[in-house]
Amino acid sequence: MIELKSLSCSYDNESILRDINLLVTSHLSILGANGSGKSTLSRAICSLIEYDGEIFIDRVNVKNLSHLERAKTLSYIPAKLEIYDSFITVQDFVLLGRFAYKKSFFEYSNEDNKIADKNINLLGLEHLKNHTLVSLSSGEQQLALIAAALCQESKIIIFDEPTANLDPRNSRVIAKYIKKLKDTHQIILITHDLHLACYVDNPIVFIKDKNAYFYEDGFFDDEVLRELYGVEFCSLAVKYE
Repeated sequence: MIELKSLSCSYDNESILRDINLLVTSHLSILGANGSGKSTLSRAICSLIEYDGEIFIDRVNVKNLSHLERAKTLSYIPAKLEIYDSFITVQDFVLLGRFAYKKSFFEYSNEDNKIADKNINLLGLEHLKNHTLVSLSSGEQQLALIAAALCQESKIIIFDEPTANLDPRNSRVIAKYIKKLKDTHQIILITHDLHLACYVDNPIVFIKDKNAYFYEDGFFDDEVLRELYGVEFCSLAVKYE
């Protein structure tokens, strides 16, 4: 459960989100126009940026969690993998997801390696485990990000524009993994892709004019979409099945 109380965020003294109050008891998709504050909201939940107000996860204030406790609670998957080590392999990268459980000054344990291998296999990356990340396609890199996040064994996984850099085939692959993960994790999805949001079938928060509007259902009605986005819609179809 995630609860936001009077949450406000600003950049360079410009207000992005203002006085948002929200209780998230299950999965959630966050939508909105470019620059509306979708990613800002997700980064605030992860305490990656400064904010005013309070954020609680299972009634615990996020600011009272240590970095390691937060890593065991939340996994954040960005839209694109930023690679700072051009020689790191898939296996070593995925293993980084176990860092919160690693004892200082010790190597990763056999259990850590088993968990990493399990998630590499789960995402179908076993044939690439010794390849460098830079040699992978965008879709394969996204799968590696998911595998690393699963290694964290966190309750909540936040996907920030997971299909933004992918072709239709890889978008379909990622969409299916996200929907399957709803069985085992609380999923928060930030996306522009209405087909993806419709397919994943979460309650919706729409960010507009610095505020958050919650839709338990009825969001994908053509008239609702027209009012929110300011353009005409005609029978949004789900293409990921």
